[in-house]
Order: sequence, then C-alpha cells, then structure tokens
Amino acid sequence: MTSTPRSDDHGHEVRTPAGLSCKRDLFSLPRDTHYLNCAYMSPLSKRVVDAGMRGIERKTTPFEVRAPDFFVEVDRLRERFARLVNVHDSSRIAVIPAASYGLAQAARNTPIERGQNIVIVREQFPSNVYIWRRRAEETGAHVKVIGSPTDGCSRAAAWNDAILDAIDADTAAVATGCVHWTDGMRFDLDAISQRAHEQGAALILDGTQLVGAAPFDVQRVQPDALICAGYKWLMAPYSIGAAYYGPYYDQGAPLEESWMAREGSEDFAGLVSYNDRYRGGAVRYDVGESSNFILIPMFIAALEQLLEWDPVNIQTYGYALTLDLIEDLRNRGFLVTEDRWRGGHLFGVRLPPDVNLTALQARLQEHQVYVSLRGSAIRVSVHVYNDATDVEALGQALLG
Repeated sequence: MTSTPRSDDHGHEVRTPAGLSCKRDLFSLPRDTHYLNCAYMSPLSKRVVDAGMRGIERKTTPFEVRAPDFFVEVDRLRERFARLVNVHDSSRIAVIPAASYGLAQAARNTPIERGQNIVIVREQFPSNVYIWRRRAEETGAHVKVIGSPTDGCSRAAAWNDAILDAIDADTAAVATGCVHWTDGMRFDLDAISQRAHEQGAALILDGTQLVGAAPFDVQRVQPDALICAGYKWLMAPYSIGAAYYGPYYDQGAPLEESWMAREGSEDFAGLVSYNDRYRGGAVRYDVGESSNFILIPMFIAALEQLLEWDPVNIQTYGYALTLDLIEDLRNRGFLVTEDRWRGGHLFGVRLPPDVNLTALQARLQEHQVYVSLRGSAIRVSVHVYNDATDVEALGQALLG
C-alpha cells in the first residue's frame, strides 16, 4: 500500500494511505484526543449534525409536514442502505431502533421445533444471545455455543471450522456477527451461509460491527436476515438502524402493528378503513414512527457519505494506517489476529504476560487514547477521521 505525505496541525509529516485521505476536518473531534473507538460509538460528522438540525427546525412548523413526507424519506433511506449492501429490492429493508429489535423480529419468525439446535458463537454480543436463549426455552430447542478449539495464530481458522462442524440437520438457525465484536475476527460468511442453507437452517447475521466499514454483499452471502445498529460503523445517531429481511421472512408477524406498514396507509383520510394486508417486502418489520423527521435525515446523510467514501476504501485505509503498529506489537509479544482473519477497521490486542493492565490503562489515559476493553482484548477501531498521529499515540501507550 502506497502512502502520501501531508502535515498535521502541528506541522509534522503524516503518512496516510493513497486513495482516501484523512477526513478529520469533516468531524468535530478535538485534535489533542485520539479516538480509536468507532466500534463503541462513531462520532457524528458535521454533515449528519446539519441534517439533524434541519430536522429539529422542521418540527417547529408541523403544518408544513404533509402526508407523503411520512414515507418519502424513509423510502430514500431504504434505497441508500440497499445500495450499501447490494440489495436489489429496497422494500426488503426495514427501519429498526436497535439491533436487539431487529434480531427479535428474526427470532420470532424463525420456525424452531423441539429437539432442534440454534448455533451461536462464544462471547457473542448479548443482544444476539438472549433472544435465542428465550426461543430455545419456548420451543424446547437448545443453543449450541461454539468457541475456538485452539489459541494463538490458528485460532480464527479453527473457530470457523468448528462453526461449520456444528451446523447439522437439526440446526434451525445460525446466528452470528459478521466479525467477532470483541476483536474484529472475521467469520467465513460464505462457507457458513453455504453450510446453513444446505442443512435447511436460517442464517441471521448481526452486521453492526462490519457493515459500513467494509464491503458486504447480500447477493453473495445470502443471509436470511442482516441486522445493523446505526450508531457505530453506519455513522448514524443512536436509536436507529436498518435490517434486511429476505424471502424467508415474507410471511412473518412483526413485533408491533404499525399503521404505516399497511397497504394504503398513504391515504390518511382512509386510515379507518382498516387493512390487514402489509406493504410488500420487509416494511412490515418497521418500528413504529419510523418516519422520524430528525433521525431519518441524519441516517440518510450518513449513508450517503459512506457510499461516497466506499467501504472498500474505508477498509483499505484502516489496514494501511495500522499495519506498521500491528507488526511492532507482534514483535513485542502482543497477540493480534493474523491479517487474513482480521478487519482493517477493527482488531483486538491481547497483552503479553509481563504487561500490567492497570498501568496500561493509565498510559492510555495519559496519552488521551480512547479504545475499549472487551473480553480479553484491547479493542482498537479506526476510521477515516484517524491518522498516523492517533496510531502513534496508541503505540506509545501500548509499547511504552
């Protein structure tokens, strides 16, 4: 990966990957902080904030909001997210308030019988665990929790093999993240999808820690559902997200009966002529009040920005920005998942035995470096607002 020199705010040369330059000026992050924690919560760009302010101002004159306004912008959001994940029919995109909501919709509408199993992975994000425990309890199924049978450099490959081995003729559903949320380890989604569908199991993916920061192709992976919270890599506000539901869920029952999900709901005068037919695709799974006049424009602005940057470029940027640091960490005894199995945007750093975690946390605070401790890993997550000065500050804190 080639890089191009530029100067930071202090006149120091900074090398950034060619093809996508640092976009820090589009955000309001203080220059003396090093925010390497998008996997926790993304900062809002100025563009997204402006869209939100316009939405707030719109509510001051509600008489200007017309009936079509409840649908037009939501459909625009569906189209933008559909483009991001290569879905040809944008009506298959639902607006959700949280990953837990989207996962609950999928779990509720996945047929599960007594004696069947549900495959999940160890230390999966809680929202993608609790709902399957409940479904197993309700149906008499059991949850298979699959961990890695090995540690070290072979851990990722062995873990993926173990997942494939766990999917059998009794598997009703496979529910996993696209990457492991604690350290960014990639799952072999193509292989998992093929095995799940060969066995007649539904594939439900939590894309929250991948979609937006890396390319994802629904046509290739073919999940039955893809659930994404918006406030991380989709660069959107809290309390809004998007989900793809494939044909597997076309006849499902939503968690709530929103009037806007019904055919003919655009005709406000006819709303008392109740219609039991849902609008097509996944619109039935929209959260109530989906046409939020503040959050929807902000989400659209965020998605349009991501489409302009292109997740391919975002992923390449992250790889190039952190490559030298990761090599230095490995040389000093830190464990980082091998490059084939890790994300460019998100990776975990596990400490050698001689590093004191309490002392390390103090050094991170001293250098104003913001990362997360998840499981046994220091979770580092970079985006295009980061540059070499941020990575250097992290290296100083980790390596001393």
